[in-house]
Amino acid sequence: MARVEYRDDIVGDQPIVMARKAARGARWYRSSFGRALGIVDIGVILLVMTHVLKVVTDDHVLTAPLSAFLPMALGSLCLWWILREHDLYRFDTEPLAVTHGVKTLGAVFLALPSSAAIGALVAVAVGRAAEVGAWEASIATLLAGSTIVSLHFFAALVLGAMNRAGLFSLNVVIVGATPLAHKLIEEAKASGDISVLGVFDDRLDRAEPLPNHVKLLGDLDDLMSWPHLPTIDRVIVAVSSTAQNRVLQLVTKLRAMPNKVVLAIDMQGFDSDGTTIGRIGNRPVAYVSGAPEDAKRAFWKRMQDLGLGTLFLVLVSPVMALIAVAIKLDSKGPIFFRQKRHGFNNQAFECWKFRSMRVETTDACAAQQVMQNDPRVTRVGRFIRATSLDELPQLFNVLAGTMSLVGPRPHAIGMKTGNEHSEALVAEYAHRHRIKPGMTGWAAIHGSRGPVHSAEEVAQRVAYDLAYIRDANLWLDLWIMVRTLPALLGDKGSVR
Repeated sequence: MARVEYRDDIVGDQPIVMARKAARGARWYRSSFGRALGIVDIGVILLVMTHVLKVVTDDHVLTAPLSAFLPMALGSLCLWWILREHDLYRFDTEPLAVTHGVKTLGAVFLALPSSAAIGALVAVAVGRAAEVGAWEASIATLLAGSTIVSLHFFAALVLGAMNRAGLFSLNVVIVGATPLAHKLIEEAKASGDISVLGVFDDRLDRAEPLPNHVKLLGDLDDLMSWPHLPTIDRVIVAVSSTAQNRVLQLVTKLRAMPNKVVLAIDMQGFDSDGTTIGRIGNRPVAYVSGAPEDAKRAFWKRMQDLGLGTLFLVLVSPVMALIAVAIKLDSKGPIFFRQKRHGFNNQAFECWKFRSMRVETTDACAAQQVMQNDPRVTRVGRFIRATSLDELPQLFNVLAGTMSLVGPRPHAIGMKTGNEHSEALVAEYAHRHRIKPGMTGWAAIHGSRGPVHSAEEVAQRVAYDLAYIRDANLWLDLWIMVRTLPALLGDKGSVR
């Protein structure tokens, strides 16, 4: 079946512009609520910190020395960072106030020892007693945290009420231009808590016009490559559950997406075994796939990346300086090479590397993968690619939060294996984007790194990546990091 390139005769006038505006509108309102709450929390922290500083300095806040201010400021602001890393500023459309309050309380208790440690370290650095800095930071964190727990509980109540009033909505796309899809679109208009941005169907010749000006945007391949997927909260499969083969075919293909995929239930013989039942609007749905949501795991992985990433950057900075000089002396052009790659949730980011190719032969899309004795690679480039030293600037990506130290290696957008796009060769390819890409990973230490020249090699790498995503934990990450250097030194045959 021919691909649909969003033609006007199928989807109407300017469908992508309309979808983008609708997606940005709904997403902006939800995210702005979280951002506003974060700003209020910072205000609470600063007010409490000022009050504690007033007590400590006998009402001489404006003339308080920096040595008294810094331990408390950095220690208590640690609370806000921990709240943010635990996703407490990202809300579901109708959050449970009690659940959100308990999570906030847990983050406050986690922040207490962290702020005490930071306060003590900063106090020593500015010439004060460690126990004084720890005590002041802890008091400020505890007082601010108590207020913030109540504030977040109230905010969750308000957000839930606003959602029920129709002021917030989920961004969804529907798969299947079926009678059930028509019902969903009508229900979405009536309830106001769902924003249907479009419908995709791989049987376009059978599709009938959709109600409420909702557009048919293409087939399943168009959905998989749709540039606005990061703005989508749910992908709803609206096919009758009695058509089991059809449902299985669609779900199998859509599982590769990092977005949450749900099956709209018409309750006609549906077997819910192995699925999680929930609701979207007034309709029951079965959650069949979606990115893992574990804020605690993500928080500790981020802490690991910041701590070890900073340490590694300090240790290798002399080596990076030498490489930069060598690149400049070897060939004309910039020291660094930046390439658009797929990151978390399939979003593009700029991946940093040392430049290893001549500027005029640089291949930003990796349409031609590196070969043995590739003439495009410079003399210095051959050495830094063979030793993977060209990857060291990705430590900047790690500290910026677009990459992790350990994870699936990020592939260039548009990368080809032979004459085919690599992502089209393996159905589960997009699962790699469920977590942040890494500088090293389970695939890398098992020899699957560098270019992939066949569908079998792509499938093997994806299998390693999925195994890591399933079993990822702190100790596995540390083991992979320990194994990385020996794996690189013991692999002289790979082309990199």
